[in-house]
Amino acid sequence: MTVTLEGGCRVSEMREGDPVVNGTLSVWNRIGRATGTQAISLRVMEFAPGNSPTIMNDECDQILYVLDEDSSDSHPERMQERKAVTAILIDDVRHEITSDTGIYIRPNQTFAIDNFGPDSIVIISAQCPDPDRPLRFNDGAHGSSRPRSDQPAIVRLADRPAQPTADRWYRVIVDDEVGSDQVTQFVGSIPPGRAPDHFHKYEEVLFILKGEGRMWAGESNTPIAAGSCIYLPKGQVHCVENTGVGELRLLGVFYPAGSPSVRYDV
Repeated sequence: MTVTLEGGCRVSEMREGDPVVNGTLSVWNRIGRATGTQAISLRVMEFAPGNSPTIMNDECDQILYVLDEDSSDSHPERMQERKAVTAILIDDVRHEITSDTGIYIRPNQTFAIDNFGPDSIVIISAQCPDPDRPLRFNDGAHGSSRPRSDQPAIVRLADRPAQPTADRWYRVIVDDEVGSDQVTQFVGSIPPGRAPDHFHKYEEVLFILKGEGRMWAGESNTPIAAGSCIYLPKGQVHCVENTGVGELRLLGVFYPAGSPSVRYDV
């Protein structure tokens, strides 16, 4: 059930409501201009085994993250040993990928997923600026209007250095280093407890990867857990509280781009 907190902060579950289905692809549109954002979106995309339809990106940056829904072994160093679980075709060029991987899809590029199976693959997508329309699919009559890139922006979480901030860490996955000068994608780790309230000068979406806690927006709050999708308006005072005994890990995407370490205390 979607909860709206102070200032327009929204919290919903990843598979809430009926998905839009096309072939092996099921899509839940969680956050976007239709729900009140200025420029950012968040979609949950589930790919059943097999070849997906080809998705056409709009005139925007699209940032993907391949989930590991079995997060019992999500230590970054052990991620090095994982084998490819699927492949992505970007402008018809095939690249094998693993879970816990960020992918930058450039404006007007196309992509499709070849899921080796036997289980579904879940990818979290954020577009900036949100085109505010349904996904477009390539019927095979034409491809991307961009030249093909020899160096696709595919970045594993395990390959990114941890940046410590007090008693927590974050790893930047997609930013201008891999070609996206508009959007920043990161994964952050929050220990048990509650940090001071703060705000950012960017619009942000969060997806809880593991753990449990509470999302605070001003004086309002609601429980969160793995699978929670969160929208934070620019300038909204907030805090993610970890109410569990272990790590709370989250995926974050914000626009315009910057550093996850920059925050303004209140």
